Amino acid sequence: MENTFWIWYPGDFELYHAMKQNFSRVERGFGWPAFWKSEGFRNRVALRRVYELEQETSFTVFSNAVGHVLVTWENGEKKYPFGKKITAGPGKVRISIHAGCVEAFPCAYVQGEVIHSDKSWTAEDYSQPAVPVGVCKYFTKPEQDPTVWEYTEKECKPVNITEVNGGVLVEFETELTAAVYVNDKKGSDKVYEVFCGESEDEALDLEHCYYSWQPDPVTKRCPCCAVRFAFIPDCKAEDVEITAFYQYVDFPKRASFKSNDEKLNKIWDVAEHTFRLCSGIFFLDGVKRDKWIWSGDAYQSFFVNQYLLADPDIDQRTLLALRGNDPMTRHINTIMDYSLFWVLGVLYHYEVYGDLEFVRQVYPKMCSLMEFCEGQLDENGFLVGRENDWIYIDWADMDKTGALCAEQMLFAACWQAMAKVSDALGEKNPEYTEKYEKLISQIRKFYWDQEKGAFIDSFESGKRNVTRHANIFAILFHIATAEEQEKILENVIKNDAIPAITTPYFNFFELDMLCQTGNLEFVLNKMRSYWGGMLERGAVTFWEEFDPKAPVEEQYDMYGDRFGKSLCHAWAASPIYFLAKYFMGLKFTAVGGKAFELEPHTEFFDSFDCTLPVADGQVHLTWDGKDLKVETNAEGGVLKVNGECRKLETSL
Repeated sequence: MENTFWIWYPGDFELYHAMKQNFSRVERGFGWPAFWKSEGFRNRVALRRVYELEQETSFTVFSNAVGHVLVTWENGEKKYPFGKKITAGPGKVRISIHAGCVEAFPCAYVQGEVIHSDKSWTAEDYSQPAVPVGVCKYFTKPEQDPTVWEYTEKECKPVNITEVNGGVLVEFETELTAAVYVNDKKGSDKVYEVFCGESEDEALDLEHCYYSWQPDPVTKRCPCCAVRFAFIPDCKAEDVEITAFYQYVDFPKRASFKSNDEKLNKIWDVAEHTFRLCSGIFFLDGVKRDKWIWSGDAYQSFFVNQYLLADPDIDQRTLLALRGNDPMTRHINTIMDYSLFWVLGVLYHYEVYGDLEFVRQVYPKMCSLMEFCEGQLDENGFLVGRENDWIYIDWADMDKTGALCAEQMLFAACWQAMAKVSDALGEKNPEYTEKYEKLISQIRKFYWDQEKGAFIDSFESGKRNVTRHANIFAILFHIATAEEQEKILENVIKNDAIPAITTPYFNFFELDMLCQTGNLEFVLNKMRSYWGGMLERGAVTFWEEFDPKAPVEEQYDMYGDRFGKSLCHAWAASPIYFLAKYFMGLKFTAVGGKAFELEPHTEFFDSFDCTLPVADGQVHLTWDGKDLKVETNAEGGVLKVNGECRKLETSL
């Protein structure tokens, strides 16, 4: 029946699959499970629903667990095993599914014309009040197993096969997450070793290559991994048939961009491929290293997702997986700023999709996270790290002594987010705004350096060191006054003496801030030089880090590791966001995309043809150097050209 789902205790699906994902990292023959607290799913749940039946009806319950179905009516009750057809009614009937499972989260599927499992059921874990069940749009059939995610698969043939170093080197058109298949054409029982790399250098370096596998003797496949090149030693090309089975989540294509600028076109295409590779059940950091769910990477992915996939479900799954259960005992990913980005991510998700039901579900966890943070404030009201907390912000040389200014900027932004979310839920909590204003006052008192015209990293050391990071946040989160913003732009952002940002991660924040302050030409040139610089180095996906000054022979090095740099990293896909929001000028003016405005900057292009998602619809913009045409099937659009506004009529 339509709208019938597998159901479970909300969050358990995400926690189970997150555990599998975060334990999937393999490096040079050993496993490397994520080093943070691993949240467990519930082993014992009850799933319930009450029906008022006009007549007798039948249903069947399927489950992965041990347990039973309890049917209760006015004068009695009866237990039934899973998998057996049950008849109930007429009258008021209460259905209770009691399920327990050691190996995975217990879930159930109820099949019937009247009685069936949908979002109206509730779940209990015997410790908290009943809550609405969790579902996933991909699990709607009784024969499915929600503990197994079935990826779409595509066979990809090599584009180049060469014999080198006594073996065979295979090149695929681009980087993939794939299972490499090796078939011995001669039918021998020879055992092959396959070295998979994101680069040719890695695949040929048998000592330092991250992945080396022996194909399964039955399927002839290696485990799925990140691969662009595969090398098989002691082998000739005529001996083997080699291919790759690309495995991915098939998100529909909802956005495209082409212009007269071929470099920008290539940047968009490579950013899209990078982002899709890193978008599976969850948003991942990278597909070789780490394959983990990181909150900072996820936060930026939410912005790209809005303009590329516009898929709210992967946002939800990622947020639920990251936060875990209460009580909160450690920061998300052990990183203090990543806990804060989770709160900001919930607000952004709500503003993009208007998903009040989800916000209502996670709001208690937002509150408990902020209470957890308040447990580590210093005497000035600043958030400080505890033992074993990771104060990250960025891979950069900054003064991290004591309370770090950038962390306080994020903490203040979180109080604003809490105020907005509580307002949306109708809870109106003025305490959040009071805490925000008090913290901003303290930030300005302790961190603003009038002589330097900037916010310093930290005051405790006495160094009065200035980097870009806190100052970028000050403008991005509208903390700096107009006067302070002007000084920051002059003394920090446009000051070459202040060390430049070298990670795509923090380039996202800096370029977003520069777009907001009208520096579009600078941002366009930065995209061409920075992301274009990676393309010139041979990138087919965008990297975790890129320093244009680094020697070519060291371009894959990171963390003191010969191939430690991830060459396909979600946080490097941000050009999609910049081009869509600021250059195509698509900005949303109401929650859930119910109202939007288009202000395309045609002055930067001779021509373009761009399609972008808007709520459940889309908008299509074309510019030929003379005429701008806009078509949309979404309501609530306004086109702004040369300061004039006109309402967009639906035409697609």
